[in-house]
Amino acid sequence: MILDKSKAIKREYFGKPYEDIMGIPNLIGIQLSSYEKFLQRDKLNSGEPLERQGLEDVFLTVFPIESPNGDMLLEYGQYSLDESGIKFSEKECKKKGLTYAVPLKARINLVFLNTGEIRQKEIYMGDIPLMTDRGTFIINGAERVVVSQIHRSPGVIFSHDQGTYSSRIIPYRGSWLEFEIDQKKELIYAKIDRKKKILGTIFLRALGFDSREKIILLFYKTRVVKILESREEKEKLVGSVLAKPLYTGEGDEKKKLYRAGDKIHPHDIDELLHAGFKEIEVIDLDNEDSLHSDMILNCFENEEIKSAKDNPEKDEPSREEALSKVYSILRPGEPITIESAEKDLQSMFFSARRYDLGRVGRYKLNKKFNYPEPVESFTLVMDDIVQTMIFLIKVYIGEGNVDDIDHLGNRRIRLVGELLTNQLKIAF
Repeated sequence: MILDKSKAIKREYFGKPYEDIMGIPNLIGIQLSSYEKFLQRDKLNSGEPLERQGLEDVFLTVFPIESPNGDMLLEYGQYSLDESGIKFSEKECKKKGLTYAVPLKARINLVFLNTGEIRQKEIYMGDIPLMTDRGTFIINGAERVVVSQIHRSPGVIFSHDQGTYSSRIIPYRGSWLEFEIDQKKELIYAKIDRKKKILGTIFLRALGFDSREKIILLFYKTRVVKILESREEKEKLVGSVLAKPLYTGEGDEKKKLYRAGDKIHPHDIDELLHAGFKEIEVIDLDNEDSLHSDMILNCFENEEIKSAKDNPEKDEPSREEALSKVYSILRPGEPITIESAEKDLQSMFFSARRYDLGRVGRYKLNKKFNYPEPVESFTLVMDDIVQTMIFLIKVYIGEGNVDDIDHLGNRRIRLVGELLTNQLKIAF
């Protein structure tokens, strides 16, 4: 094609001015707003009650502090910013090489628990830097900024990488709890802080679900079926899984005939009829709310059982054995006591001092599992752990989808107020 230079070429110009162009936003407004929420100066000056965020959250997390012998207690009242203690302006701080800051004071109560006496005192905690209207700080005369950070959002993530299905409950602060599936054996395992794997049912036993029956009710719906002598009815029962153990005899002669989680075989039905059973409770796999997988039942069959000398017929691990197993993985080489193992495991995930999902993490868990009533606790609750295991198994059997770890929806920005809050919590 030959270009005819004699003809003018029509040019479209997309840069001509428009009246409805969006104005330039206040780009430092997000920093100013974040630091205001950290200090809450406006609410302090107006006398309004403070929200649990920033400095207030730091104090409420740290206090109360109890003495080792338990006879004294330090209680937090309220903090204040001594505006009259600001000696120099921004310009003067720049000239003199000083930090532009305000004194932070806190009202602390010393409570003598034996006598009930309370002593109150306002304590100087240090100087808190003030942010200028430009979103900067003046530190030793130099103007500095705190850069926001992008990080992995707290919450729960399900992934499939290199043939392994796994899930991670990521807290804002605290230990990571992970679950992964062994596809060859079809077993689910738990891992704490990426340590050695723990069989899923053993981990649940350590948390207090100390029997097969209790664990089954977490994952499956049940139904009661009658045992009839007709051939057709017997065939319907074959392959069913017991939801509760079956016993024969009473008192000292009481004996366990079948365990919860045992599958019924053809010869078992005649034995049940002979023992006088007219109905049994079985797992209802056809129920929509029931887990459509045998993975939990497979875990039962892979549990290691240490038979006690005084109980040779023992057929499942006790909670004490499960706690010992978990504690030996978390604290290898340390002497195991059941009390310390239970206390350590409980505080690891259910104590606000050691574990914090944050508002974002709790929101994501509530949204992912669609709880009937939103959970407000910033620590884990038992439903979080069970629902994570259920959803991971559903992902494995094709009833759920994995998450994109690199998607920006699974990332969030830590602003200056949040970064300082974290550093102060570490300092305390």
